[in-house]
Amino acid sequence: MVPEVPAAGYRLRGVLLPSGDSTELFVDGAGRISAEPLTAAETLLDGGWIVPGLVDAHCHIGLGPSGPVELDEAEEQARTDRDAGTLLIRDCGSPVDTSPLQARADLPQIIRAGRHIARPKRYIGGLAVDLDDPALLPEVVAEQAAAGDGWVKLVGDWIDRGVGDLAPLWPDDVLAEAIATAHEAGARVTAHVFGTDALPGLIGAGIDCIEHGTGLTDDLIAEMARRGTALVPTLINVETFPGIAERAAKYPAYAAHMRELHRTAGSVVRCAVEAGVPVFAGTDAGGGIRHGRIVDEILALHAAGHTDAIGAASWAARAWLGRPGLDTGAPADLVVYRSDPRADPAALREPALVLLRGRVVHATG
Repeated sequence: MVPEVPAAGYRLRGVLLPSGDSTELFVDGAGRISAEPLTAAETLLDGGWIVPGLVDAHCHIGLGPSGPVELDEAEEQARTDRDAGTLLIRDCGSPVDTSPLQARADLPQIIRAGRHIARPKRYIGGLAVDLDDPALLPEVVAEQAAAGDGWVKLVGDWIDRGVGDLAPLWPDDVLAEAIATAHEAGARVTAHVFGTDALPGLIGAGIDCIEHGTGLTDDLIAEMARRGTALVPTLINVETFPGIAERAAKYPAYAAHMRELHRTAGSVVRCAVEAGVPVFAGTDAGGGIRHGRIVDEILALHAAGHTDAIGAASWAARAWLGRPGLDTGAPADLVVYRSDPRADPAALREPALVLLRGRVVHATG
């Protein structure tokens, strides 16, 4: 049972990131950041590094290794993410309607993208809305924009067994119309893309984000930077590529392609960051990646050369998704660490305190 916030509120003393300023932070009885000191507040923590709640920008609540899961298992997935410090999730496509979880005060905030949109036999079975006629994409994008929370998820490429390698799913003109349709509805669009061939059409059509992006070239990265197109590289998912290649030995071109994409994934991220592409942290949890691994993704981004890997999973990601950090009046969603995660990002593995909407959901002595 998650305790309520005491009426007198909480006081926390520590170093606030990203500013690095020593601060005294007050949380009022409604679980929000107070503009004024609260003289009767309970001191919840005295010393530590205070970080706006972590963000998993590519996660799948409601999806398990065998496909869709029941809502109680989806709840457990969200709780696992929460206890690792993830308090905001962009659910990047789910076959399960997880909207009942959004009302739960003890679970992370979930931004839903509805279901994936793909072509028949061109994605994982049972997960996507499959379109026999690609010309229907704008219509289905409009439906998924209405069903989600401001995001739509396309499958941009997948193995085409007829050619034995990754291949695009959609014609460029259809993509342009579909993405314009989403934007008119106030939604943003993202796409799963492993290879290179689908990327020019998606980026040229004005897509808002690329997931994985392992096939990005220098020219495409430069165009993303020019347009402000974001990248969520899901590096811990990319670690599964050699295993995918091994299981796909009967498609040697595809298997070799996946191994090469795995080999170059870190350099793609480094080049994207250096070029000014907004790069955010996402685990791709659900399916083959277990939940609660946001710190693994932060460490992978850091190792690849991301110069603000913590921000990519906290303050910068929150701003990108239109959600507040630790601003006056905002919900008190924060994580506190005993040592400075900027000096050693591995410190993120041991949160001393997790506060969700001002409620203590995880604490260590």
